[in-house]
Amino acid sequence: MPKEYSKSFSKGYPTVFLLPSFGNNNYSTINISPFSSNIYQILENLIEEKKCGEMIIVSINCFNKFGGSQYLNSNAIGNYRDYIVDEIIPYITSEYNISNKALLGKSSGGYGAITIGMQNPKIFKAIAAHSFDSAFEYCYLPDFPIAFKMLKKAGGPKKWLTNFWKKENKNEKNDFVTLNILAMAAHYSPKKSNGSKIEVNLPFNLKTGELNEQIWTEWKNKDPINMINNFKNNLRNIDLLFFDCGINDEYNLFIGTKIFSEKCKRFGIDHEYTQYHGGHFNTNFRYSISLSKIYNSML
Repeated sequence: MPKEYSKSFSKGYPTVFLLPSFGNNNYSTINISPFSSNIYQILENLIEEKKCGEMIIVSINCFNKFGGSQYLNSNAIGNYRDYIVDEIIPYITSEYNISNKALLGKSSGGYGAITIGMQNPKIFKAIAAHSFDSAFEYCYLPDFPIAFKMLKKAGGPKKWLTNFWKKENKNEKNDFVTLNILAMAAHYSPKKSNGSKIEVNLPFNLKTGELNEQIWTEWKNKDPINMINNFKNNLRNIDLLFFDCGINDEYNLFIGTKIFSEKCKRFGIDHEYTQYHGGHFNTNFRYSISLSKIYNSML
């Protein structure tokens, strides 16, 4: 909240809805590190440097048993997109003195910012996304063999997930890879909900590892580089569309974001795209760029 927040401020405050990345919730997203600033510290510095003005930042928690959210509606784990658009935003709008709205996120949060934003241009004036999930062939397929081996060894997704949450150390690399792929299946290819039972359709055969083309197509239909074909007119109505990616991104997202940019050019969608020297992790410093752009686009 702005230090001098006032309900009576005539112009209202530009408001940023921040979507945490996979593996994070609203608390971990704002953790203070001795080596980097969190988003609120970055905003304070920008204000002191007169690069932007006061804004409200709302960090939204959509964490779940799959380790994070893609901010989609899913039969497997719930309608998180509707939760944000139909519940969180109307509540914040009614309770606080806000003006224009923006979506911001990185990684899975960036995916949510892009996909929710392109479907709701009347709500959001600005979209900013850092290293968002895209070009699924490059960012997910390389991890399928590890997930396949881990899930098969455990006896299936349900047993693996149960065992994972019982583990004292939940930070092993192969576990994170498996959790990520399982979470993507819960968002991109969920089975119909059966009461409290959570089931997903995996994009590969759990006996042989063979790619399931039908399920894989369901995944690709939710890839931003394909979704843009149906929502290009909506994106033309967004005042600011900004996204970037590190050229050494470990999930190869520099490919997907570049493709997305080229499609924006092809469709005549105004946008700003930047590639920078860096990877997928420890990129909070990029908020200093996106926040200032968001603020200036919402004046």
